[in-house]
Amino acid sequence: MIVLKSPAEIEKMRGAGKIVAEILAILKERVVPGVTLLELDAISEREALKRKARPAFKGYSGFPYSLCCSVNEQVVHGMPSKRELVPGDIVSLDFGVIYNGFYGDAAYTFPVGPVSASAGRLLAVTEESLYAAIEKAQVGNRLSDVSHAVQSYVEERGFSVVRDFVGHGIGKELHEGPQIPNFGAPGKGPKLRAGMVLAIEPMINEKGYEVRVLEDGWTAVTSDGGLSAHFEHTVAVTDDGPLILSRI
Repeated sequence: MIVLKSPAEIEKMRGAGKIVAEILAILKERVVPGVTLLELDAISEREALKRKARPAFKGYSGFPYSLCCSVNEQVVHGMPSKRELVPGDIVSLDFGVIYNGFYGDAAYTFPVGPVSASAGRLLAVTEESLYAAIEKAQVGNRLSDVSHAVQSYVEERGFSVVRDFVGHGIGKELHEGPQIPNFGAPGKGPKLRAGMVLAIEPMINEKGYEVRVLEDGWTAVTSDGGLSAHFEHTVAVTDDGPLILSRI
């Protein structure tokens, strides 16, 4: 079911999204060679609690951490560990909070020190595809217009779109309808209406789109070992155009 939000509810969601954005900005500064994924997780939880927000992922379907940390070939849902980041790594940090009864959710992929030209291009194209998709989050468009914007942008530049994981509606629940694939023909699915709030999140692979889940039951990795990047924003559909809620 797609739940439409009132302007007052969207404003509350902006508060949750702002907290997520602030914490991801802090984490960006801490993504340096030698930091461990557990240290990043601890920072994210501490900063959320300081802002009187609750980490959204901790305990969700049994996930034991506050932050999803996916390194290099890991696509999504990577679990924090004692692993130290090293120069040349890329790390996707996916974080969410609950604040004033509503969820905020966003993700960025950060370089760890200097990275290869191909890795840097993957990050740039993935982030650009997110904004191409957000531009399609307009009243009267179809949901698959958002999906198609990601796929066309990415594939024209030689990368591939993960099929196994999708974006989602968000509000009083972390995952609401509709599901938002990052691929598909335009002009399909429900019409976008003012009050819809979408977590749009391209997950883009350097090589093939196939993925598999590791034995921990969470961490998804590329099947061919290629790099993967992930960017996400929480976006409200309004009569005045798309409104990104998860940035400062």
